[in-house]
Amino acid sequence: MNVLPPVLSIAGSDNSAGAGIQADLKTMSALGTYGLTAVTCVVAEIPGKVSAIQGMPAALVAEQIRLSFEAFPVKALKTGMLYSAEITRTVVETLKAIHSSGGMPPLVVDPVMVASSGDRLLESESLEGYRTGLFPLAALVTPNLDEAEVLLGGKIDSREALAEAGQALVRVYGCAFLMKGGHLKGDTAADFLVLPGGEVVWFEAPFVQGVSTHGTGCTYSAAIAAELAKGAGLVDAVGGAKRFVSEALRGYLRWDKEGGSTDALHHFARVGV
Repeated sequence: MNVLPPVLSIAGSDNSAGAGIQADLKTMSALGTYGLTAVTCVVAEIPGKVSAIQGMPAALVAEQIRLSFEAFPVKALKTGMLYSAEITRTVVETLKAIHSSGGMPPLVVDPVMVASSGDRLLESESLEGYRTGLFPLAALVTPNLDEAEVLLGGKIDSREALAEAGQALVRVYGCAFLMKGGHLKGDTAADFLVLPGGEVVWFEAPFVQGVSTHGTGCTYSAAIAAELAKGAGLVDAVGGAKRFVSEALRGYLRWDKEGGSTDALHHFARVGV
């Protein structure tokens, strides 16, 4: 029997299915893993617009996580949008209990704070829960440019500054950081993986012009978690995930309607679906 490695996403629901747990499930399926979810909130959004967010009861989020670990041999997990301080605190407490029991697989933390549209997606009180609770449990943290600036409290305006910011964050928090440079201007999208020892590994792909979508960060972190679940080391997992995201962008989907168009990542572009 071919058993797919289970991967858990603790994240928000996106009705447009381009980001959040919907994007995570597509990614995990495309990469040959079995996706599980713990829904933290429901978001009404389309690319470029967030119109409403409703958080789930924190106890319900915790129960989803606990049941997933009770029934499945979870091989990796990721956090996405946690939304509130209460949910963040509850997720941290639940994962700490799993960690203390020796059952904690690699954790990828996507610190979802700001949407591609610029909308704030995290209550300000939640940030401390990331700093003192989630990051110490993480194998990898994957901030985009805006999120890295929030974490550091300063401006990042070049690739050199991005790599230096990653090294500073690693010194503070002790885990690996993947600094995503897709929002920096240039012909290529360059990301910097900074390992706990200070080593920097650079990943680069051509920048895909003319695509207006969302969910690249969710997809990237889910792909890393999927590769880790299959047994890849961190550098190889990030490299494989970078290729996956690039393929999903190059093979993007577009629907035209009167008054405009809507783009989305094509998570199954590599298999021709």
